[in-house]
Amino acid sequence: MGMRSKLQFCSAVILLLPASISFAALDKVRIGMGAFSPSNSAVWVAEERGFFKKHGVEAEVIFIGGGATRSVNALLAGDIQFATAGGGAVITSGLRGADLVMIAALNNKGVHRLLVRPDIDTPEELKGKKIGITAFGTSSHSVLTLLLNHWRMRQDEFQVLQIGSSPTMLLSMEKKVIDGAVLTDPSYFMAEDRGYRVLADLAKMNIHYLQSMMVSTRSYLRGNRDLATRVLKAYVEGIAYFKKNKKDSVRIILKRMRMEADKAKYAERTHEQYANVYFERIPYPSLGGIKTVLESLARENPKAKNADPNAFIDPSILKSLEDSGFIKALYD
Repeated sequence: MGMRSKLQFCSAVILLLPASISFAALDKVRIGMGAFSPSNSAVWVAEERGFFKKHGVEAEVIFIGGGATRSVNALLAGDIQFATAGGGAVITSGLRGADLVMIAALNNKGVHRLLVRPDIDTPEELKGKKIGITAFGTSSHSVLTLLLNHWRMRQDEFQVLQIGSSPTMLLSMEKKVIDGAVLTDPSYFMAEDRGYRVLADLAKMNIHYLQSMMVSTRSYLRGNRDLATRVLKAYVEGIAYFKKNKKDSVRIILKRMRMEADKAKYAERTHEQYANVYFERIPYPSLGGIKTVLESLARENPKAKNADPNAFIDPSILKSLEDSGFIKALYD
């Protein structure tokens, strides 16, 4: 075959390839998650439905474990470029001078509930009891602190145990290792069905909160703004898909939360909560939530008292997506 024939053959092959195949190199990023939480659902959707690749990004979504503190540490070490983390951990590190910034919210509303044994009726009855959290410095710990401040109680009035994930805490309650736990869905749905009492539901208490944020560093954003924009494009597209496609989103929740098929009803209830209550079309980090965290931290950290809430966020990328009409078009 002559050179001309070879070129004609290659051209024909290329023309026959599917249009969806791109020969452009994808920009690689790593997104770290500190916990298996439905708050991460839109990121999981963006990965599974190919939205990151659609926007030229090869995203490696990795589970780090250990809650927001470990995710933040991995981000600062440069092991990952983005993290999903509770706002409390981000602000605490920021007050220490860490180069962290919240660029979008995964969830601005508190999804945690404090569930206790059925014989515990009031917060005062927690005294002397054992309460489980994921780990110190995590969102569950921050929520417990907020509840104690709300009830004017002290943490030394009962024992706080680091147990691990919500499913592990539920198992620990069943084995009577702990008397109560700060749980997220779908575990708290399961706990309710098994007779445990909801002593507090953060979402119903009119307390602003930063449940989970998309976080990066300012230094990374300065050199990679276009890439960060494409990551957020995939993320907000994940939110839109999650809201509009219940069946497939429930499948993804079951898969990523490692739930058995017979727990589908809990995944469906979780989807309903997140699609209709927690996930926002334009997910700006809540300034009210930042103020709540700063007020809580100010009791022990003087720097929090005079800190500017705007210093912890950079909403400019999300604002550019809103102004361009990109987000609106996802719902048209």
